[in-house]
Amino acid sequence: MSKAQFIIEKNENPSVGWRLLLPILSLLGTFILTSGLILWGKANPLEAYYYFLIAPLSSRFSLLEVLVSSTPLILTGVAVTFAFSAGYYNIGAEGQLYAGAIAAAGLGLIVGKLPMPLAVTVMLVGGFLAGMAWAWLPAWLKVKWAVDEVVTTLLLNSVMAYIVSALLNGPWRNPESGWPQSPEIAPSAHLPKLVAHSRLNLGFLIAVLAVIVLWFVLTRTPFGLKMRAVGLGKPAARFAGIDVERTMLISALVSGGIAGIAGVCEIAGIQYHLTDAISAGYGYTGIIIATLGALNAWGVGAAALFFGVIDTGAQTVSRSLGVPVYLGEVTQATMLLVTLAMFLLQHYRIRRRTSWTSS
Repeated sequence: MSKAQFIIEKNENPSVGWRLLLPILSLLGTFILTSGLILWGKANPLEAYYYFLIAPLSSRFSLLEVLVSSTPLILTGVAVTFAFSAGYYNIGAEGQLYAGAIAAAGLGLIVGKLPMPLAVTVMLVGGFLAGMAWAWLPAWLKVKWAVDEVVTTLLLNSVMAYIVSALLNGPWRNPESGWPQSPEIAPSAHLPKLVAHSRLNLGFLIAVLAVIVLWFVLTRTPFGLKMRAVGLGKPAARFAGIDVERTMLISALVSGGIAGIAGVCEIAGIQYHLTDAISAGYGYTGIIIATLGALNAWGVGAAALFFGVIDTGAQTVSRSLGVPVYLGEVTQATMLLVTLAMFLLQHYRIRRRTSWTSS
């Protein structure tokens, strides 16, 4: 007599089709979950999503703000994609962004006598190295002792938050106002504006360049081939003669460096000083962007622009429908949770097992 059972088992190699479905399922799940909150706020979900997604593209000012909001998201999305492509799950882009921001805030105080191109270059290199340095410890623990990088990179985000707080409430506290913020960086360290009378700056072009570099590395270089091989299956990559540990280590360090550049762009292009709120969770949002972009360079750029639209549209939704402006953050947070859940589920599958018993 046969007896059918359904069991959940580990799936080490998720299908390509499932990976392509992830972005669609994440968007659909987010829409369903947030629609309830919008209805609770006595608004029409379809109308709210019109203001979220269409209205921000209807004027020159809001369109430029979309590009401004997208800049750090593109960079953190690229950073996470670079690591994820090599099978290294970097959840620490938020802390690495702040590491780059600290470097930028410090270097910005001492490059005042340098010409603007050189001052900006020094800050970008410094931010990249700072992000790389902050990414080194969990990467080394991963390749040396197989310590789970998801846990270590996530925990280091909290450590960085305490470091930033210690700096802002200690040596960098404003002596006149008492506000916890660092001194203003030198004018020569400011990123030049791309459009007059707007906040759009050179950081956006740096972000676009990062997308192009990511595409080139992943699709046109031997190292990119190794990264993708390791990401698809470490045992197979090792059997093919690839140094898996070295590939993961380099990918993790470069990922941290790119996230550090995101911190530099926020300091040198928008804020001009360090506070504990320069990032609206950009490092965590980068995880969603990388997943929605299916670890594809152009997909990451499109996903980041999509989130830039949501950020800008949240203000319009609040003014037009009277719902809280924080609905945009709730939408992003919901998408993060849904995306992470989908990302976890792809590593498991339900299988039907038939057992035979004697009657």
